[in-house]
Amino acid sequence: MFKQILIYLLISVGLSTTVFANKPVDEKKLAIEVNKFIDMMVDEHAFDRSYLEKWFASAKPNKPILKTIARPAESRMTWHRYRKIFIQQERVDLALTFWKEHEDVLSRAEAKYGVPAEVILGLIGVETKYGRIKGKIDVFDSLYTLGFHFPRRSKFFRKELKEFLLLAREQQWTIGTINGSYAGAMGYGQFMPSSYRMYAVDFDDDGKIDLLNNPVDAIGSVANYIKVHGWKVDGGLVYKAEVKGEKYKALMTKKLKPKSTIEQFSQADVTVKEQLAPEAKAVLVELQQKDHKEYWLGLHNFYVISRYNPRTMYTMAVIQLTEMIKEQHLMAASGEVKW
Repeated sequence: MFKQILIYLLISVGLSTTVFANKPVDEKKLAIEVNKFIDMMVDEHAFDRSYLEKWFASAKPNKPILKTIARPAESRMTWHRYRKIFIQQERVDLALTFWKEHEDVLSRAEAKYGVPAEVILGLIGVETKYGRIKGKIDVFDSLYTLGFHFPRRSKFFRKELKEFLLLAREQQWTIGTINGSYAGAMGYGQFMPSSYRMYAVDFDDDGKIDLLNNPVDAIGSVANYIKVHGWKVDGGLVYKAEVKGEKYKALMTKKLKPKSTIEQFSQADVTVKEQLAPEAKAVLVELQQKDHKEYWLGLHNFYVISRYNPRTMYTMAVIQLTEMIKEQHLMAASGEVKW
């Protein structure tokens, strides 16, 4: 059977195929790895071998995906440019419309999971602009490409490919018909397959979980994801900070999980206007504006938001969109602006 798979793969990728600049694919090694993956899915999850062989025989690496993941937006943009993509009045207006359409659902999600409606909306807004930008790339192709042609993160994406195949079987999807992002995320909230299987909920009680087309299930699932990752009701998110001298640099870290206390930051000449508990833990975030740097102290719930996508600018974009949505929703509720 390995020989048959090898032949299929040689045909599909071509002997001269390159993934990165002038680096040829080792077709024999690729065939061995794909065959191991198929063996695992057959032996551990009772998949039909011929079914998997059919899909892997036609799989080809998607070069644009490899180029995109090699240079993500955060590595190419400073904060003042990145922010403009997501912090827009149009996106806030869409959020308010979405909130009005699903007000009861958002209230129910907030009551059940403790996650504010505006946080749920901030995440869905950044991820897909409320379902308008869900991605048009075949998820199987995405995960195959990244699992077998992107060595740096092949372990992660092969795991997601496994989860996608299991999810497709559970949802009775046909492989090749499910689209998503270049990294394989799907639906309103852009859940990766493992997150879909672990955190998605049937929030309208219709007997199925549909994050691709059902905003009700998406709302409940995003709220559940945030709750499970440790959301603290009434906990703060971020606070604008001022820094002086050089001592604060010793507390800077690339990790987003808070480690240092507010008291430690205070002793390092990092201050905020708000009164925060001295023992509360925070992380100091540095962002590059056009002509200066700005600093923020992120608390526990800042870290929880980052579990959705562990990048500083992404997390800040979600939070700032959330704050704009909350502010304008309150204005609409009071009649100051049109609802």
